[in-house]
Amino acid sequence: MNSLFYFFASLALVSGVMVIQARNPVHSVLFLILVFFNVAGLLILLGLDFFAMIFLVVYVGAIAVLFLFVVMMLNIKLAEINEKRLRYLPIGGLLGILFLFEIFLIVDNDLIPLVSHSHSFFLSGPFVQYSSLIESVTNIESVGLLLYTYYFYFFIIASLILLVAMIGAIVLTMHKGVYVKRQQVFEQNTREFGKTVGKIA
Repeated sequence: MNSLFYFFASLALVSGVMVIQARNPVHSVLFLILVFFNVAGLLILLGLDFFAMIFLVVYVGAIAVLFLFVVMMLNIKLAEINEKRLRYLPIGGLLGILFLFEIFLIVDNDLIPLVSHSHSFFLSGPFVQYSSLIESVTNIESVGLLLYTYYFYFFIIASLILLVAMIGAIVLTMHKGVYVKRQQVFEQNTREFGKTVGKIA
C-alpha cells in the first residue's frame, strides 16, 4: 500500500511540475490529465472509489478535454508563453510555499504514511479512528442504497428528463426534405408482388 502511495504521489508531483514547465500548451493539458489519473489512484487507495470515478468522469472526461480543445483552437504562440513565464515566478513561489505550509499543518499518519504520528510537529493528543467504530461500507454501495431506495423517484424523474431531452434533440435536428427518399417499411411489406413488377417493352 505504501509503495503504491509513493508511486502515485511522486508521479502526480512530477506531472504537476511538467504542467507548468512544458513549452507546448497541448503537452501541459496532457500532463494535467496524467495528474488527474494519479489523484484518482490516490483516492482509490484511501477507499474513496466513488469519488475517484467521479473525478475521472468530470475532470478527465469533461474539463480536461475542454481545455484541450480550447488550447488547440486558440493557437497560442510559444514565444509569448516563454516571455511571460518568469514574470509570475515570485508570486507562484510564494503561493507554493504557503500551500506546503498548509499541507504540513494537516499532515498525519492516517493521511500520509510518509510522516509518522510521533514526528508530527503541529498535531498532538489522542487520535480517534472513527472509521473503525462504524460499519465498513463502500462509497458505491452506500450511494447505490440511497439512490435506489429512498431517492428512487428522483432517479426515475431524472432519467425521464434525459430521455425527453434526447428525443427533443433528435426531433429538432431531423429535417424532412421533399427530395429525400426514405423507406416506407409498412408499405413495402404489405405491397403485392404482382402489382409491383412492371413489364418494360
